[in-house]
Amino acid sequence: MITKVLIANRGEIALRVLRACKELGIATVAVHSTADADAMHVRLADESVCIGPPPSRDSYLNIHQIVAACEITGADAVHPGYGFLSENAKFAEILDAHGITFIGPTAEHIRLMGDKITAKKTAVELGIPVVPGSDGEVKPENALEIARKIGFPVLIKATAGGGGRGMKVAKTAADLEEAVSTARSEALAAFGNDAVYMEKYLGKPRHIEVQVVGDGAGNAIHLGERDCSLQRRHQKVWEEANSPALNVEQRMKIGQICADAMKKMKYRGAGTVEFLYEDGEFYFIEMNTRLQVEHPITEAITGIDLVHEQIRVASGAGLSVTQEEIEFSGHAIECRINAEDPRTFVPSPGTITHFHAPGGLGVRVDSGAYQGYKIPPYYDSLIGKLIVHGRTRVECMMRLRRVLDEFVIDGIKTTLPLFQELISNQDIANGDYDIHWLENYLAKTSV
Repeated sequence: MITKVLIANRGEIALRVLRACKELGIATVAVHSTADADAMHVRLADESVCIGPPPSRDSYLNIHQIVAACEITGADAVHPGYGFLSENAKFAEILDAHGITFIGPTAEHIRLMGDKITAKKTAVELGIPVVPGSDGEVKPENALEIARKIGFPVLIKATAGGGGRGMKVAKTAADLEEAVSTARSEALAAFGNDAVYMEKYLGKPRHIEVQVVGDGAGNAIHLGERDCSLQRRHQKVWEEANSPALNVEQRMKIGQICADAMKKMKYRGAGTVEFLYEDGEFYFIEMNTRLQVEHPITEAITGIDLVHEQIRVASGAGLSVTQEEIEFSGHAIECRINAEDPRTFVPSPGTITHFHAPGGLGVRVDSGAYQGYKIPPYYDSLIGKLIVHGRTRVECMMRLRRVLDEFVIDGIKTTLPLFQELISNQDIANGDYDIHWLENYLAKTSV
């Protein structure tokens, strides 16, 4: 069994993992940059190790420093959280070579799903529905031929991409050359790889993702879906479980398809299969081989601790539940609280002068922030997640309205005012939105 976990991350997710470890009686090691010396997870961990200066490449992405921290502290496992090294196959392989357990999938599965073209081919083989698109990499010389076969409009995407980088839309043949060129340039700059592929562009889809967990031995379950359609620049802002757009039959069908695929793969750990959903059809876009930022809403409707499951599976204990034992209850919403201007989304680092988290039945706040905490300017602006659960979506929305009025973060700008706007919007109340809704709303209200 795992006895000591080094948490190779920072912020709210590091604290989230630390809490799960403590509940399981597992010792914890926090690693941190010099900028995060006063972080909450560092204060609460059993041990801490400074692994470098503020830049991520010199600290949280420094594999050698993290392995050294494991050896110094005697940590026999590493939880990568999300971001940073969580989907780095080389990191998983290096840990394995040092006899350290990586709490996540195998390096093979990380690599398989990390390349969008390979992932799509794998999805087809596993029986997962996919977006019509190119069979492989698209070059400037064959782009027009492929686009005409697919049918305009088309979407050009980086094979090693994520977060909307290296992604361009070509509505007509006249737009294609520039779209391919720009996507390749962005992909090279962001990922060091200019390879792109092409898919049919869907006009008003929703972003639906299915949570899966496998034990690596051919057993796997799904924990329902999340609706992550409220996005800005392909970054999720508000997430719901379950999706307001699906009925029970659709939910269980796509969930079972994903669980069956994970069984065939002998997938190990937590993962998320992501889809675009339009006109009753699901289209696979990618799989994230890690814990998602929005995992708490799945925990809220199932009562299953996903980090506990990750640790169980990594230690060889297997899954704690079967598919038949999972019960879905109520509705949950997560709001991502970022240290940003709520209109311009410009980052707002600085010192939090007042911090009051809301409470009450069905309310959870995942945050490493506290009064007096200084938010550094070097990292992602996410400082907390507000998760609300209710017996119905209506009850959940009413609770969220109350909770947003209670939440106080002073000294910096945050996205809390945006959520106070959204909770009063009729489209949101009706669950009537797609992946373009939020950007269209912001464009209108900013005029």
